Amino acid sequence: MLARFNFIPHARLDDLMVSYAVDGGGVGPHFDSYDVFLLQGQGQRLWQISAQDKLDLVPGAPLKILRHFKAEQEWLLNPGDMLYLPPRYAHNGVAVGECMTYSIGFRSPSVQEIATQFLVYLQDRIELTGMYQDPELSLQKHPAQISDAMLEQVEMMLERIHWTQKEVVDFLGCYLTEPKPHLFFEAPGNPLSKSSFNRQAQKIGVRLAPQSQMLFRNGNFFLNGECIGIRKAGSRTALQILADRRQLVSAEVEMDLLPLLYEFYLDGFLLPGAKHD
Repeated sequence: MLARFNFIPHARLDDLMVSYAVDGGGVGPHFDSYDVFLLQGQGQRLWQISAQDKLDLVPGAPLKILRHFKAEQEWLLNPGDMLYLPPRYAHNGVAVGECMTYSIGFRSPSVQEIATQFLVYLQDRIELTGMYQDPELSLQKHPAQISDAMLEQVEMMLERIHWTQKEVVDFLGCYLTEPKPHLFFEAPGNPLSKSSFNRQAQKIGVRLAPQSQMLFRNGNFFLNGECIGIRKAGSRTALQILADRRQLVSAEVEMDLLPLLYEFYLDGFLLPGAKHD
């Protein structure tokens, strides 16, 4: 299903959720902080939407339930129908009979979120030399006052913080592929030996585990929050296919890539067998 949404870059993909409800069931009027496509599966669901600016929430509710909601438009979705909603667009879905709805969300992080996470990324990588010093310290009238000299020195220290485009790329790749807290990966219970895995990969291909997220930029690949640098052109091409299509058929599996694919397999990131060969 997600392959049908390839018109939006994988870097924007947030998740695919499935909701089930009986007649009259629903979450209540709410909004999401990302682009969302609501695809109707089994049954019917009535959707009411509103472009309202008033987004006050019910205090203490586990979800972003709106305190006030006034529907402006509504549609009854049948199996196969789909409704798109931009971020922060109020909506309320009510099941008409037993129904199931697929929600495909595409993240739209705020500037504040990106900046905050980038600063967290930098704090583990930045290295500034030197120490604060004040050899010409003079007696202050107010000992509790922050002096001009201290302020100027610290300002100069902070001006030394800078970053390169490569660091931004590494941050984005790791940040956008970092698994959500509720996701986990299990190593295979009875793992194949390296030679058995290699034979299977070359015979039936490989595919990413459903919860894996993989992106790339030039020769840098990012899988589930980890950065992998690849120099060999053939291996790069194969990994780009794996990231784009989430699988490699047998003819696309590079010999030089097998050790890395085996590591992915042992980590639970990757499974033997492509969907089509």
